[in-house]
Amino acid sequence: MENLIGKKVNGFKVQAYHEGAFKEVTADSLKGHWSVFFFYPADFTFVCPTELGDLADNYASFKEIGCEIYSVSEDTHFVHKAWADASDTIKKITYPMLADPTGKLARDFGVLIEEEGLALRGTFIVNPEGEIKAYEIHDLGIGRNAEELLRKVQAAQFVAAHGDQVCPAKWTPGAETLTPSLDLVGKL
Repeated sequence: MENLIGKKVNGFKVQAYHEGAFKEVTADSLKGHWSVFFFYPADFTFVCPTELGDLADNYASFKEIGCEIYSVSEDTHFVHKAWADASDTIKKITYPMLADPTGKLARDFGVLIEEEGLALRGTFIVNPEGEIKAYEIHDLGIGRNAEELLRKVQAAQFVAAHGDQVCPAKWTPGAETLTPSLDLVGKL
């Protein structure tokens, strides 16, 4: 698999279900703010609503730090609406739910399972310039944690703002960071 760190998000134009309406989202929609692309296999499934509900419960914290969430599946925007209409968990989502029925986005991010037409559970943190700064990909049965994702976005933002410092394991905002130097080699 190719390394995606630093890669610019390719141009795209998709439909989304967002705040009770259908809207267009493009690569230009990413400019000027941090973004998370949160790929999941399919609507009306089992692990997916637990993850999307967890993101919905933490969405205000992402917005507070200037980060938009884009959930993405291979379903259409019509299916996203039907799922929101049918599920109390999905009904509470206020972030854009992107429709990727052609698989273009999932393919561009390297998470499309071609023979099944589903996406792996891929999470991508994208900076305001449209570059991927962090990502992880899970097997279909392994759910993710929105609080840990929020911490990773905060760490990426900190490093972007303080290029001479790095965030150690379990770093949270306000915790001590490290300034790489020869003096630290072998001391940690």
